[in-house]
Amino acid sequence: MDLLITTAILWAILFACTALFPYRLFNSVTLSIALISTAFMILYFFTRDVGIAMMIEFLAIGAALLLVPFLLIFNGIIMIRKEGRSLANLLSLLLGIGIEIGELALIVNVIFNYSMGIDFFKKIDALLLFTGMTVFYFSFLILLFVLYMIYFQWVPHRYDFEYIIIHGCGLLQGYKVSRLLSNRIDKGISVFHKGNEKAMIICSGGQGSDEDLSEAAAMAGYLKEKGVPENHILLEDKSTTTEENLKFSYEIIKARGGAKRIAVVSSNYHVFRCVLLAHKMKIPAVGIGAATAFYYWPSAVIREFVAVYADKKRILWTLLGYLLFISPFLYLLFNS
Repeated sequence: MDLLITTAILWAILFACTALFPYRLFNSVTLSIALISTAFMILYFFTRDVGIAMMIEFLAIGAALLLVPFLLIFNGIIMIRKEGRSLANLLSLLLGIGIEIGELALIVNVIFNYSMGIDFFKKIDALLLFTGMTVFYFSFLILLFVLYMIYFQWVPHRYDFEYIIIHGCGLLQGYKVSRLLSNRIDKGISVFHKGNEKAMIICSGGQGSDEDLSEAAAMAGYLKEKGVPENHILLEDKSTTTEENLKFSYEIIKARGGAKRIAVVSSNYHVFRCVLLAHKMKIPAVGIGAATAFYYWPSAVIREFVAVYADKKRILWTLLGYLLFISPFLYLLFNS
């Protein structure tokens, strides 16, 4: 009963923090603790033994961490086959290889020392310890980021929006709407219909050097083909970045008298960063994610993680957390 109460309190704290501070990434820590507590409660219900439940959960987390690099490598191979060779498409493959090297180096060293009867902290290579713990820390940080991205999109919201901003992305052959972009537009249309077709849809995206028309114009044409009235479509065709998408779209909204209810629609891996930027720019927007092919997720999430954590304050907090995490291991290593 105490475990049930504790778990309920953790979820209550998470929901309260989400309501009060929805854009704080620290909520991901609260989410992970609530999930771990829930999993432990379920295991204890079936085993009725605290020790066994803890061991199963510990082994499950360890197995998941070992499995992650293999999945990233497998995903990287799929990305190359489906999307071609580029640095962006190689991200999950490279990260998977890096994590695998770090994990295997640490595991091999521990097994070797154990088989030789050598104290782990007396003979383990300092570089291996540093590499293994660094890999674990940043892998866990990415995992927290992904969990909160997914959780954030399940937070309920109203649909009576005044404006729906749909973020553009590259066009196929310079003029065709891609599958990724059509998913975003279709989601925007769904939101438009759920709000009783009262909102104005802003197609946001400029024209690239290799494109025959702006992304906004291509999106507007797609909307018209899907039956959206032309008088409900606005074009923002100057932006080249996510930040400009939001900035220029909001300028259009302010020029029309402003709005209190704005939806930002983008791919589900990208929408969280859109909302973080909107909050930073004082734009009162709600994020709504569109479906994305599963194989596209890992590489895209890595890019989003880097973009979100590139903020100076987040870099500082990340490094501070890293030092706090690594310091006990370094202390044990150099004092044994």
